Amino acid sequence: MRQFDDVELWRVSAFKRLRRNATNSTEAYAGLDGLSTLSTGLTCEFNNLRQLSLHDDALEIFSACLRHLESTLIYLQCGDFVWPVTIFPAQRLFHSPRDLSEVAFSVMGDIRFLRAEPPGVRPFGHRDLERVMPANQYRPIGPLLRTLAFHGPRKTLLSAIAHKTKFKLHAGAMVTTLGLTGAIGSAARRMRREPASFAQVASWPGMNAERASRLLNAMYLSSGLVLSGQSDSGPLRVGQRFLDWALRLRT
Repeated sequence: MRQFDDVELWRVSAFKRLRRNATNSTEAYAGLDGLSTLSTGLTCEFNNLRQLSLHDDALEIFSACLRHLESTLIYLQCGDFVWPVTIFPAQRLFHSPRDLSEVAFSVMGDIRFLRAEPPGVRPFGHRDLERVMPANQYRPIGPLLRTLAFHGPRKTLLSAIAHKTKFKLHAGAMVTTLGLTGAIGSAARRMRREPASFAQVASWPGMNAERASRLLNAMYLSSGLVLSGQSDSGPLRVGQRFLDWALRLRT
């Protein structure tokens, strides 16, 4: 498979054709058959998402990678093009030759996950300089996750938080800085003061089930959500550990 072009993105048809002809190479942008070389835990979680018919849900894929703290190269379908995005959960960064902010919200609403494989690039500042890309290709992951949560196709709670009984924003969550305005901004400020159930958040002025889901998903992925309540779901416990770890990094 040819080297990825920084200027031109793949068209979906070309991506699928190259995937059919790909070898088992795991070089950056050079092999499309590397799923089996991801960690066992992450691969199992991807398989579980497939069984739940969530295998193309980009937000669930990002959520899984963050919980496992696993750097991953993710291929996303945005309209007619394929965008390669490498996420580095530990550094809270992502790499992409082109900025996903170029994608219009209307296209973001149709974004789909296509493929995942081990990363071919290293995070900025890594000692393996040959695999570190130019600094302007690395960006904070928070804005990307929030944009996908608020404008992506998923309209319901992520599976990692779907069975939690109470939600509260972390005291350090800066609602104004995050650009949360209107009814969603008001709900976020209220959640900083008091915990609330999903039904309560959805019933607040200007809110509904979809808006509540998008807000809670965005805050969860931004490590700004405090979860409470019992659940028998394994991924929930893993998700809470990720949040605890991320919040400790900020203090």
